[in-house]
Amino acid sequence: MKKWRRLARAAVGMGLTWAAGWAMVGFAIEFVHNVWPNSLGGMVDIWPAALAGPAFVSGVLFSGLLGIAARRRRFAELSLPGFAALGSAAGALVPLAPAIMVAVGLASIHGPYTLWQVIGPMMAPCALLGAVSAAGSLVLARRAERLELGAPGAASTEGKLVEADGD
Repeated sequence: MKKWRRLARAAVGMGLTWAAGWAMVGFAIEFVHNVWPNSLGGMVDIWPAALAGPAFVSGVLFSGLLGIAARRRRFAELSLPGFAALGSAAGALVPLAPAIMVAVGLASIHGPYTLWQVIGPMMAPCALLGAVSAAGSLVLARRAERLELGAPGAASTEGKLVEADGD
């Protein structure tokens, strides 16, 4: 059971890290909108919150995809493009939630827009932010692994993504 708690905590940590990063992008959008009010048209002024929610879900999804795709591999063995591709996939999956809800009957679309007119514009930015977040996560993980392995008196570790401890 300890293993599952550790994995869940890691996934939530990844989601919170991504949420913080995407919220910073939202603050940058807010800054541009406040400095040049007419530059972004009539955009809604809640970008940090609007990006943090999907980022959290993307980070948790990415953590799950990473656990499946890169089990028992060191960070040094993982390629940056492959990591970014997993992040892009996780980011692109989040905007599909409304489509899934419509498909199973939990939601419906009314009004002048179709489902894909709502979802389509969100997929590319979420996929891009997911790829950037994943690449940044790998760079930070490699740096932390190097520091941990190179620290004097540090315990020897394998640096694996998921350790098999039999729990």
